[in-house]
Amino acid sequence: MSVQVDAAFAGRRVLVTGGAGFVGGGLVRRLVSAGAEVTVLDDLFTGLVETIPPGARFVRGSVTDAALVRDLVAQSSLVFHMAARNIIASTKNPRDDFETNIGGTLNVLLAARETRPDRVVYTSSTSVYGNPRSIPINEEDGVVPLSPYAVSKLAGEHYCLAFYESYGLPVGVVRYSNVYGLGQRPDNPYCGVVSKFFASAASSGVVSVHGDGEQTRDFTYVDDAVDATLLAAVHPRAEGEVFNVGTGIEISVNALALLIGRALGKEITVEHIDRRDVDNIRRRVVNIEKIRRMLRWSPQVTLEDGLARTAAWLAQASLVEPVRERVPRRSDG
Repeated sequence: MSVQVDAAFAGRRVLVTGGAGFVGGGLVRRLVSAGAEVTVLDDLFTGLVETIPPGARFVRGSVTDAALVRDLVAQSSLVFHMAARNIIASTKNPRDDFETNIGGTLNVLLAARETRPDRVVYTSSTSVYGNPRSIPINEEDGVVPLSPYAVSKLAGEHYCLAFYESYGLPVGVVRYSNVYGLGQRPDNPYCGVVSKFFASAASSGVVSVHGDGEQTRDFTYVDDAVDATLLAAVHPRAEGEVFNVGTGIEISVNALALLIGRALGKEITVEHIDRRDVDNIRRRVVNIEKIRRMLRWSPQVTLEDGLARTAAWLAQASLVEPVRERVPRRSDG
């Protein structure tokens, strides 16, 4: 990310809903370091107050509280709407998913229509695509949401674009693909697969994979996701657009488990267990040419490097055992 882009946030009043979460926390840290005046709205359902850095104002509350949202949006020139129930919580409680992910998004957009911030950035998910007909997935490809979470995230996108077309509200949408990295704690029951694999590999040397493990994903390092999100807030070409945020590289869950073992410097065993209700996507890798072409964004961190950084952070935070000496490749001799 260029210094020029970071400088665009200096002195700006910014609201981040869900800013105590994993990606939200990373975004807030960047905004604070760039000199923005940041307010975080979070109900701490999955977030942690420790995630919020010094210098940011914290308001404990929910995006379902329309009056509170209206007040906070009115104080802000930029809004990052990241608050949501994640896929596991959404599947367990679809009504709560509806009220938070759809109703909360509508509250943010109604408040923004009234007070007119410079831009609203909505963070969505590549889960909206379901099982794609072709790989890699383009933004204009068909969407087939297969979970309550995917339904609600897609509804939020549609509301954003409808408010852009109907009311001229400046919005930008980013679709994240399996974000991982520093700040994703394995002791959070709603954390992603990378942190879960790190924790189990470090503690027992055994990684449990749901299904046959040949399902694929496109894993994005958190700093890259944050860079893309910041660009969507200030780049003039981002307004009214939807962008995939990923790497364009497809990897199986089995291969991911082995790479995590290498990042920890230890041999691991992969065991296969029953698939879950949420494990209904067979392949996923996104085309990132649109965001590369329009916003000049591209991922900077490879999966191997990102996993090494994650392993070091987890060890430093005493969340996994310290990283051992690297396991040599077979070809290393």
